[in-house]
This record gives sequence, C-alpha cells and structure tokens, in this order.
Amino acid sequence: MPINSFDQYPMSWKPEKSSLKRPIYLSLADLLEKDIVRGHLTPGTKLPPQRELADFLDINFTTITRAYKLCEKKGLIFAITGKGTFISPNAARTITISKEAGYSDIDLAFGATFEQTNFMVVDTIQEVASKKSVEELLNYNHPAGLPHHKTAAIKWLKPLNIEASTNQLAIVSGAQSALAISLSSLFEPGNRIVTDFFTYANFIQLAQMYHIQLIPIQADADGMSAGDLDKICSKTNIHGVFLMPSGCNPTAHMISDHRKKELAEVIKKHRLILIEDEINALFIAEELDDYKQPMFNLLPEQTVYINSTSKTICSGLRVAYLIFGESLSKKIVEGIYNINTKPSSLDIEVVSQLILTGKAHSIFKQKKSLLKEANEIYNSYFPVSNEYENPLSYFRWLPIHSKAPGLQVEEEIKKKQVYVFHSDRFISGGQTSAKKYLRISMAATNSFEKLKEGLERLKIHLGHLD
Repeated sequence: MPINSFDQYPMSWKPEKSSLKRPIYLSLADLLEKDIVRGHLTPGTKLPPQRELADFLDINFTTITRAYKLCEKKGLIFAITGKGTFISPNAARTITISKEAGYSDIDLAFGATFEQTNFMVVDTIQEVASKKSVEELLNYNHPAGLPHHKTAAIKWLKPLNIEASTNQLAIVSGAQSALAISLSSLFEPGNRIVTDFFTYANFIQLAQMYHIQLIPIQADADGMSAGDLDKICSKTNIHGVFLMPSGCNPTAHMISDHRKKELAEVIKKHRLILIEDEINALFIAEELDDYKQPMFNLLPEQTVYINSTSKTICSGLRVAYLIFGESLSKKIVEGIYNINTKPSSLDIEVVSQLILTGKAHSIFKQKKSLLKEANEIYNSYFPVSNEYENPLSYFRWLPIHSKAPGLQVEEEIKKKQVYVFHSDRFISGGQTSAKKYLRISMAATNSFEKLKEGLERLKIHLGHLD
C-alpha cells in the first residue's frame, strides 16, 4: 500500500493505476508517451520523483526507473542531476517522427525550415573536414566563439544595420540556448517579464523552469502597446520584456518602426532588460520599407539580441548569434561558461565558411523563394488581411470559430490526418483568450503539394466548424 495519501497531493503526472498491464514498466512508458501526444504533459514539465511515483502507484521503485530510462532513450524525457526529470522540448515531435505515419498524414505543426536545401551545405562540410587545421576545431576553446567566426557573424548580420562589434557577440547553440543563457544570467527566480499575449511556447516553458513570471500584454496593429507596458511597469515591479519584432512565433505579427521607438522609450524609462529574438529579421530587412533597425540600436545597454542561422541557413548545425551591450557583458559571459552552450567549433566553422564564401546567401535566397511560394499558397486558401503579419513568416496564424478546448480541436483535426497546433499552447501568464487560432507551419511538409492538400482538408474541416 502507498505510504502517503495522494488524494489531495499535487503531482504533475498521475497515471491511471487501473491502466497498467504487465510488463508494468512498458505499460507505464506507454502511458507517458500517450499523455505527451494528448498534450497533458508539455515540454519542460517536471515529472514526479521516481520514489514518489512508485509510492503513488504502489509498485517497485526499480520499475519506475526502467520506465523512465526507456522514455529517456526515446528522447521523450531528460534528467538533470539534482533537479529532476523533465519532458523534452521536442518530445511530441520525437513521437511523431518515430512512428510510421500513413501516406495521408500531413504535418502542419512542426517548425521545419525547408530542409530540402541541406544538400547545399554538404560540399562545405566536406571542404572543412578535409582541411589540415580541422583538428584544432575539435579542441574546446573560446567558449564565446573564435575571432574569425565572430567576423563572419558580423558580416552575416550587416543587412540588419546592427551597431555592434565582435566584443559584444557570442556564438551559442541555437536560439533556445541563447534564451536560456539570457534568462539564467540576467534574471532571478520570481522576476517578471512582459511578453506578447501569444508568444513563443518554448520561451514560456523556459520561464517556468527558471521560475520567472510572464506578464502578457495584448497587441494592436503595430505591436505590443507601449502605453499598456508603461502602465504595468508603473503598478508592478517588472524586470524585462521579451519581443520578436520581425514576426512573433506563433502569430507572425511584426512591430512597426515607430512602435519600436515608443516601446524603447518605456523600456529605457523603467530600466528593463529587453530580450529581442529576431530569427525572421533577415527575410524582411530588404523586403519591407518599414524595417529600419533592430531595437538593440535604440537600447544597446539594455538589450540582448538573438539571431539564429537555423531559419536562414541550416537548422541542424545549431548556430545562433547573441549580441549584448557592455553593461550586460560580464553576466552573459559568465552564463555562457556556466551553462556551457557553445556549439561545436566544427559546426560554426561550416556556417562561417558558408557565409564568407557567399554560399550562405545562395541558401538564404532559396529558402526565401520557398517561403514566398508557401505563403502565396497559404494566402490562396486563407487570405491575410493584417498588413503587419509577416508576409515571409514560417508560420501563419489562422483564426477559428470553435470555442472547444485546444487539445480537443487538435484531436478533431488529427482525424483528418492533419497535424496543427492550437493557440492555447502559446498563451503566456496562465491567461485565457476568447479568440482562438491555429498555428500553421509553412515548411513542415517539405512538399507544396502536401501543403496544398493539408490546407484544403483544413479549410473543409473549418467550414464544417463554422
């Protein structure tokens, strides 16, 4: 019998005891996988300690250990010594790609980046690997990046008009790592960060892991309201702001240049730290007249600027650029050393050579062309009326009329063999919204025919919901 009473005891996961079959560890692992698929266990969720779960289920501790190890091998969970076991960021995606999907299944959920351009990277990988100096790239040195890698980064970001030197730049393992460094280095547990009402789901999970409270603000046509930000800062102790000015994930909403200036004034007035995640900036910098500069230029001493090469060059190489002012430099560098998020110098060398030889620009042009075509296809099914919705976004934000819970809507659409994410996944601060949306990925299918088929099925289904 369980030692403790669990009737009123809070646990992040309470698997149904009556559902367990022998062998129990396999059955328990299966229940965990199913709850991830259903959305009951989201990325970053801390699972119950093994002894606690064993007590709850009244089974042997080693059975829990075997189930957890099996799920860890599958990439569904990960453990941090001294902190616990957590649901992996890509757990749901891992399940999706590990199963034999039927021909008719169409994924419009996963945030892919047109991986069909990866063949354009292969020659450079081979060239780098054949160099006599490749051995040196296997050493662990320069945690913030080698000097010539930083020079390549500044060259790549030049179209964005960023006013920064190589001393203000660090190279990290993807935008997610850059966000983790920013939160752990510059904020304390209990701090408050203002975000858009709908914001990047992985940022929400990171904030939860670091015990940082997110305060959502609704946006108007130009972006987050500067007036509302000022009011909240006057009433509440706010420490930072998280923005994606060139196209928020998931909404694809952009911030106009004059709103950037208004927000910068408020951020400066209240001495906040701005985390500016600009993964989409290069796609619109030379396309839209309203793009002038990053907010970093307006607030260089209060901003951490993030730009990843995942969307523009190659997602598998996991290279992102983190730019910061001198006043934040010491804490950021300490965070980089402590978290140890430096990507392989070999990967950075490949990205840098792609940039310096001009091949990165060719890849970028190809991805941009694919994005244009994908968005034009989307517009033919669901016309976009908002002028500040990024026309070259990897995601589209589709309004729906159904008031059903998000997971229920997703499950109904899955019956049509189409996978999408509901807006409930992206609400920060534990809020609810009367307006409902679906986030549609433009690059998940790697096939425009599949994209068209998925959008057609979606349109028919949503017509039924209407």
